[in-house]
Amino acid sequence: MKKTNYINILFLLAASLVFTACNKGFLDTKPQSKFPSDVTWSDPALAQAFINGLYAGLYEGGFSEEMLSSFTDESIFTHAGRGINTAMEGNLNPSNTGLILAATDWGNMYNIIRMTNLALEGLATATFDNPSLKQKLEGEARLLRAYYYHQLLRFYGGVPLITKSYKLGDDFKMARNTYAEVSDFIVKQADTAYTLLKDKQMQRGDVSALMALALKSRQLLYDASDLHDIPTAKTKSTVLSGFAKPELLGFVSGDRMARWTAARDAAKKVLDEAGSGYKTNLTAPASFDDAKKNYLSIAMGGASKHPDADPSVTTTKESIFERTFSPDLNEGAQQHGLRQGPNGYNNWAGNTPIEELVDDYGMMDGTQFDWNNPAEKADPYVNREPRFYICFLYDGAPWKPRGRPEDPANQIQTGSYTINGTILPGLDTRQGPIENWNGSFTGYYFRKFIDPDPNLRDNSGRQYVPWPFFRYTEAMFNYIEACIELGQDDEARTWLNKIRYRAGMPAVTESGDALRQRYRREKRVEMVFEEQRYFDARRWMIPAQTIGRKAVYIQVTGVLKPGATAPSPYRKDKTLFDYTYTPVETNSLENRTWLDKMYFRPIRLDEQQKNSLLEQNPGYQ
Repeated sequence: MKKTNYINILFLLAASLVFTACNKGFLDTKPQSKFPSDVTWSDPALAQAFINGLYAGLYEGGFSEEMLSSFTDESIFTHAGRGINTAMEGNLNPSNTGLILAATDWGNMYNIIRMTNLALEGLATATFDNPSLKQKLEGEARLLRAYYYHQLLRFYGGVPLITKSYKLGDDFKMARNTYAEVSDFIVKQADTAYTLLKDKQMQRGDVSALMALALKSRQLLYDASDLHDIPTAKTKSTVLSGFAKPELLGFVSGDRMARWTAARDAAKKVLDEAGSGYKTNLTAPASFDDAKKNYLSIAMGGASKHPDADPSVTTTKESIFERTFSPDLNEGAQQHGLRQGPNGYNNWAGNTPIEELVDDYGMMDGTQFDWNNPAEKADPYVNREPRFYICFLYDGAPWKPRGRPEDPANQIQTGSYTINGTILPGLDTRQGPIENWNGSFTGYYFRKFIDPDPNLRDNSGRQYVPWPFFRYTEAMFNYIEACIELGQDDEARTWLNKIRYRAGMPAVTESGDALRQRYRREKRVEMVFEEQRYFDARRWMIPAQTIGRKAVYIQVTGVLKPGATAPSPYRKDKTLFDYTYTPVETNSLENRTWLDKMYFRPIRLDEQQKNSLLEQNPGYQ
């Protein structure tokens, strides 16, 4: 008797109900718990629903409660016991991999890759009569599979390339493919998806032909970088130079300049195809106020009702691919503000910025902030570049209506204030009266990606800010970096200044390595909290100078001036208080370190036990 393959209805429901990669209907379903596969691929609505479910591997985008930023020198996670310190203290090993974010997990990625393989096998024999829809669905499946392999490759290096669905009784053992083989697969799948999706009408949140180009651009940029050029990597790391299988980590030979050229051309293709990003055609710096609105609008993705957030950002090509969230669904990522905001607003302060990041935001005149400058040290939160004020909540920063009599001024309070000999702890500190266990250790809070709509006062309401997987500005950075590495400084400066003008910053004039360093700081600032820094620091092979530093917090104190009358209740007032700001290097929460094995994640022991052909990454044997 012929054995029928069945597709679980739960997967199909996830397709139509969980992800607004789409508001796509789940039509004419039968009251069964399962559908035979031949029914699924004979019905366009069921086939579409199955493809919708492939977006499940995106999870919450980067809006997990524990963000990838806390695995970098952007932020630190406030709450102990989550396993982030296992990674940041260099204690990762195959038996103890610490916290694994869902979208970076080996098993999760292969589970969803299996579903993409099932989809492509089903579409190859699909009987519904709609060739254009078949092309579109195939393009989506191929591109999502390529993205999931991209996730695996950049965390683990070369992985087994599995392009068919296994059945019970099959031999599951398979060795890792080389880095070059996996990269080539990703690029070719992106090329195929581009052809299939070109001129197809896609909904917001769908992968697209432009996203295929963006994925290809990023992959080729990584390919050319120090970490994945093995001759270069070996000169910078004894751990990597001693690894017996360097082909799993990058290109062991070949013309690196040709790879940079390919990366440049792929990035330029994205820029040309998109036409422009959000306000990237300015010829002079935007005003301070306009620059703040520009950056807020991009961060909100057009999803905020705040008057400064431009909803038209959704009609530009700034967002190339994003994870959207539906008002119809109760999704954890919609509580991003609750997860990351200040404890004085009854929020959880999950990931809080560290001083190393804050210091990299420049001054309005384009110079770098400097603690050795007496004026800047005395008042570090004035005259900073516009993006600073959209990214961070700091002592005295204006925020939403607090709704508490202790703070009618609605200001962030992360300091301690001495009034007539009595120390008053700020409402947003770990010594304050409001959920102090959720207070920041660093003296800062996240603002970027938190909807500033004052109606979401304590952030317990839902926000619908999308997560940006790929945006036009990343392609600009890819193009700039490749141009710098190819010695094309004039072209690099032209495009870097497009980003800076939108941000209200003056043009850069550097060349050579100074331009490279300026570019790297600019990308750090512009793309902050967007899961770029984790990979950039590694592929540039600079994490000993970034992740390997001790975290620095800020200590803010305010002392009532002699003869002054204290405001009641307290509010920040420089005419009444003398404020001091002291950076404090600390090991609290984490004793951060860098070991070269941390360039790649370890393959879990249970995965090796299931597949004895898996070669472990360097430093974990």
